[in-house]
Amino acid sequence: MEALTAEQSIAAITSGQTSSEELVEEALRRSEDDPWGAFLALDGERARRRAKEIDAAAERPPLAGVPIAIKDVLSTRDLETTAGSQILKGFRPLYTATCIKRLERAGAVVVGKTNMDEFAMGSSTENSSYQLTLNPWDMETVPGGSSGGSAATVAARQVPWSLGSDTGGSIRQPASLCGVVGMKPTYGAVSRYGLIAFASSLDQVGPLARTVRDSALLLSHIVGQDPRDSTSLDWWKPIEVPDTERLDGVKIGVISEMLENGIESGVKSATEAATATAAELGAEITEVSLPSSRHGIAAYYLIAPAEASANLARFDGMRYGARAAADDLLEHYERTRGEGFGPEVKRRIMLGTFALASGYYEAYYARAQRVRTLIVRDFGEAFEKVDLLLSPTSPTTAFKIGERVDDPYAMYMSDICTIPMSLAGLPAISIPCGVADGLPVGLQLTGPAFSENGLFSVAHALEQAIDFDALPETLS
Repeated sequence: MEALTAEQSIAAITSGQTSSEELVEEALRRSEDDPWGAFLALDGERARRRAKEIDAAAERPPLAGVPIAIKDVLSTRDLETTAGSQILKGFRPLYTATCIKRLERAGAVVVGKTNMDEFAMGSSTENSSYQLTLNPWDMETVPGGSSGGSAATVAARQVPWSLGSDTGGSIRQPASLCGVVGMKPTYGAVSRYGLIAFASSLDQVGPLARTVRDSALLLSHIVGQDPRDSTSLDWWKPIEVPDTERLDGVKIGVISEMLENGIESGVKSATEAATATAAELGAEITEVSLPSSRHGIAAYYLIAPAEASANLARFDGMRYGARAAADDLLEHYERTRGEGFGPEVKRRIMLGTFALASGYYEAYYARAQRVRTLIVRDFGEAFEKVDLLLSPTSPTTAFKIGERVDDPYAMYMSDICTIPMSLAGLPAISIPCGVADGLPVGLQLTGPAFSENGLFSVAHALEQAIDFDALPETLS
């Protein structure tokens, strides 16, 4: 069976050409045969049952029973949720994340949970404590991270779309490396209830899909205020992605700092070609500087670990998850956390705890927050001149498995183009814009807060003009 996009799947079900049961069965078949290691768990029995219910309903829900995969950082009642960590092995939540509930009410069928970097800490999915996930474009390379499983399963055509989470680039960077579309919404647009927290002022749930229209459709069903999440906002208006072919009147700023040293030549060439395409479509192109963005990596790797050190304190083996045998309470904590957490999680907990310690708070954490304010200010000044910003999503294409595992700095630099947007809480989307040395390149578009509709509109026009329809070599 041909792998349909989500939009095509809904149309096929609605017209009677196929059924939810058939599409779910096909998705399960493709996902059980999983040479890429995208899935940590499948939920075939429940998925089949739900598809059958949707097909038998008198009135079809808007998503019509289309299958979807969920990053394993989102809680699913009675289905193991591990966040890629041994410390949560066997944990079955008592509730389901709000965003998943909303999708299920709209008629999406969850087929399983995808692999990820442990507690969303990583840029390659090599930090999963369970398995490696391989990039469908080249199985010797990483899929990116931390939502590597969610990106890989869409690239491999196992499911038409998936949910990921983005703290410093964890949707956009794997979308770029796997040649799919990934959107990080405005902070507060999507409820974080049921999302296992990494850095609470940065985490945001968002869609990965094969097309911009699918991404917009998925986002439209998860946004909105949630009384269980005090940071969620009631701001949304219906998403519309017009079939426009022109960008006349749109002012696009190319971020100069994100085309400097460290950007691979193939990535730079593809970005410049996409910029030229935008100009051909009528967009007004100008160069924009975000001077404080150069300090984004340093600020992020103080703020995010500090928040992680507080959030992960709850994982002590007392209430849920793995529990080590010990003779006293202190030994219990030490052994449970020592055995349950992987090296990267321990590194960030120690870094964050140090940054928050008495005598160091002002020198590190508080200073990083001041840098964050400067980055927000830079974006505000830029959006007084342009409608949106353009840059590469990742400075490189997919790198070899194992290439950066012993070099945390090189790994952290994978997110140099995505972290400033996360620190500012802004929406950003990555779309495929070309291929360099046989691997996909992602183009990132960033807009002011709550400008998702505008981003989708411009991204859709560029997507049609670029016409990126290449398949991973493993599928061609």
